[in-house]
Amino acid sequence: MPTVKQMEKMTAAVGRKAPPGRGLAPNEDLPPEYWQAVLEDPREEAVGSGPGASTRLLRLRQIPQHLLRVGCRRCGRTVEIQKADATRLYGPEAVWRDVGQRLLDDTCGNRTGRHEEDGCWPTFDVA
Repeated sequence: MPTVKQMEKMTAAVGRKAPPGRGLAPNEDLPPEYWQAVLEDPREEAVGSGPGASTRLLRLRQIPQHLLRVGCRRCGRTVEIQKADATRLYGPEAVWRDVGQRLLDDTCGNRTGRHEEDGCWPTFDVA
């Protein structure tokens, strides 16, 4: 137990360290300053701009490269498929991200029985 003097010191410190405004309720919107800071964050641009960021969202007919490659960041496995074969199997309108995920999942060796932990972690590439 703190002494009386220590308790008085703590109560005085709490009054000085009080936040300037009140907190937000769970159902209230975040202030505009927060959203502006999120939009101006330079790290945001680096997240989606990796080497395969734009390619993975393209449809197969839009990809000019002949050889498509998808790797797994979890097990290190790499699967390659020719664009012609991928188009024949999945159709020209299939999205490369979905095709690559299916290719990895069809031969995945990381099965734990839990949906959250199963499967591979794809990284997309074109050659």
